[in-house]
Amino acid sequence: MTSPVDSIRRFHAELTAIRRDLHAHPELSFTEERTSKLVADYLRKLGIETHTGLAKTGVVGVIAGKNKSSRAVGLRADMDCLPMNELNTFAHKSKNEGRMHACGHDGHTTMLLGAARYLAETRNFDGTAYLIFQPAEEGGGGGQVMV
Repeated sequence: MTSPVDSIRRFHAELTAIRRDLHAHPELSFTEERTSKLVADYLRKLGIETHTGLAKTGVVGVIAGKNKSSRAVGLRADMDCLPMNELNTFAHKSKNEGRMHACGHDGHTTMLLGAARYLAETRNFDGTAYLIFQPAEEGGGGGQVMV
């Protein structure tokens, strides 16, 4: 039997590509349309029940575990960027002038997509996992709007 970490390592290259793509295409609060589409498409590809348009650009995935129960857990990631220029020179630097993932939200979103894939493939839990991809964390009040 493999550990969750070993299982997730199988799709490390895929997650790295997603994170670099998100980093290269940062979007400001409540304008995360490309990011939301990428997230929703990925969740749907995994067979995850997907809800879009929450708080304008928010996405929620719902995964039922193997064992039905009233238990639930919510896992959250933020998707927006900061209004600043990126000075990095690597290939996946921001292509959007004046916008940058300087706070790591590209990584947060990617990590939650990795967890989504693992949970969807194994469903080795009781109850329901809610995957919350929140817009507008950077001063836009996205969490309040999502609630």
